[in-house]
Amino acid sequence: MGAETINQSIDGQLDLLGGFSESTFDASNSDSKTSLACHKEQDPMAFGIEPAADNCPGMLLIVDVETTGLDPQKETCIEVGAILFHVFSRAVLAQQSFLLPVLSNKAEPINRISAEVTRLDQPWQDGLLYLNKLIDAADVLVAHNTGFDSQWFGKEPLPEVSKRWLCTMADISWPKERQLRARPSVRDLALAYGVPVWNAHRALTDCIYISEVFHRCEDLETLILHGLEPRKLMRAQVSYDQRHLAKKAGFTWNDPIVGAWTRRLSEREAIDLDFPVFPLEKTE
Repeated sequence: MGAETINQSIDGQLDLLGGFSESTFDASNSDSKTSLACHKEQDPMAFGIEPAADNCPGMLLIVDVETTGLDPQKETCIEVGAILFHVFSRAVLAQQSFLLPVLSNKAEPINRISAEVTRLDQPWQDGLLYLNKLIDAADVLVAHNTGFDSQWFGKEPLPEVSKRWLCTMADISWPKERQLRARPSVRDLALAYGVPVWNAHRALTDCIYISEVFHRCEDLETLILHGLEPRKLMRAQVSYDQRHLAKKAGFTWNDPIVGAWTRRLSEREAIDLDFPVFPLEKTE
């Protein structure tokens, strides 16, 4: 297939680098405006989705970063992976990964990325431009541990992100029949849904695991909507002898409150617990 054929836009297809093809969407044509609005709203009914889920975001950008260390004030991002996922069709629309040049990588024993490799000639600047386009196309950004991944955005060279984040580790309450911990690893989550695990600690593979899990979720819309519900930091009201209950429910000790088991929960999640909790902050 020649380059000329590859570069041609299909009428009505979303071109993430340049919008919709001009041959289909004429700004002066009211029918074109209607078609464009339908694409933007991502009507779930077109994919046989129940109306109860019609307020679910249709476009997710699943992201993962590899870094040279844990502290964004001292370290830097070394790799970005991203997958644009359409919820209602359970389809991957686009994916990318690229390395960012660094002088050294303290985390090489974990992510196995040598600093020398990152400095080889490759179009990482173009990768950042495309990443911005993917972010623009998304309704919500998804990561497995958003507390870690989100803090690198807005720090050079990654762009600022103002859109909402959804954490597949802490925000989504996975079905009990999957027998997962309250805060599962991405490996355990993938295996629970029958997704083969072939690599770890590379950005795109972790994104693929999450997209494959989403592809297998019949109740994905409900999981997303519940995961996006307002949350607040809550303290577990448990005795020393009951501390195992808090730990099993995903509460952490001494973080961020010293001498307490805490976790950010929605009201729905708090009601389902086997022990009482006390809110420590206003709903986010």
